[in-house]
Amino acid sequence: MSEPFLGEIKLIAFGYAPKGWAVCNGQLLPINQNQALFSLLGTTYGGDGRVTFALPNLLGRVPLHIGQEISQGQSAGEASHTLTVGELPTHAHPVLATDASATTGVPDPLSMLATSVGSPAYAPAQNLVAMDAGALAPAGGSQPHENRQPYLVLLMCIALQGIFPSRN
Repeated sequence: MSEPFLGEIKLIAFGYAPKGWAVCNGQLLPINQNQALFSLLGTTYGGDGRVTFALPNLLGRVPLHIGQEISQGQSAGEASHTLTVGELPTHAHPVLATDASATTGVPDPLSMLATSVGSPAYAPAQNLVAMDAGALAPAGGSQPHENRQPYLVLLMCIALQGIFPSRN
């Protein structure tokens, strides 16, 4: 294997960082023992910039390329999310019914919910009335749901030793 660039990040398929590498878990490193790496990373990923600096924390995260609205070192997103009413698309639940007696148990485009005591529940549309608003009350448990794309867990490591990358 050729010598890596200092600060290079690689995916590893085994469970530990090889010699000269460290897991990208956000750990703090002393500047005085890692001056070259600090000169590349600075405090982009954390640390106080006097005594310590941090490695990138890629635990449970997907790396993204720097872009117009994404800056280097920025961390965002969440592993699970609970939807609020304000996040749901605008929609309505209009349900009309008739006060006529039900005549069939099979709905069709010209029938609607009707007054029923037994099995039939639908009747031809006539004498339309609005249903009780309580029949369409909110439902759900407000539990968070998984919010991650399909994934495979691998170890992300950063080179602590290697060739200092030149700009040209």
